[in-house]
Amino acid sequence: MQAQMLAPAAVLVMWTLIVLLWIIPARFGAIAKVEDKSALPSKQGVRGSDLEGVIPDKANWPAHNHTHLHEQPTLFYAVVIILAIIGPGPIDILLAWSYTGIRIVHSLWQILVNKVPVRFVLFLLSSIVLIALAIRAVMATAFADPGVVG
Repeated sequence: MQAQMLAPAAVLVMWTLIVLLWIIPARFGAIAKVEDKSALPSKQGVRGSDLEGVIPDKANWPAHNHTHLHEQPTLFYAVVIILAIIGPGPIDILLAWSYTGIRIVHSLWQILVNKVPVRFVLFLLSSIVLIALAIRAVMATAFADPGVVG
């Protein structure tokens, strides 16, 4: 069952890379449409955040979501690895897939629509699932029988 536990994490990693690639046409397309090129940052070492207020907000939404995919999901990856090592149960796998699915829906909502109330509900749901996974990881490790091998 280790592979089944790791699969949702692998899918979320792949999704994060897809969102990374989504940034390129969103930002470069918006930059190409800027009529007053002098409004674009000209300093050396420009960061994506320097484009805030220069290009349309929607063009930055993929980058905002990409940042979010490097925040809370890092805890998800740790919990998934812990449970994969200990030996996950079917509930752990279901929770991991639920988390991944909710985060993908959250990404799509943030990138395409970005209405905060719905985004918050999706974030809250994914957080609840992550808390449940973390509790299961603590129970699987802290209360493990030291006499049982493997």
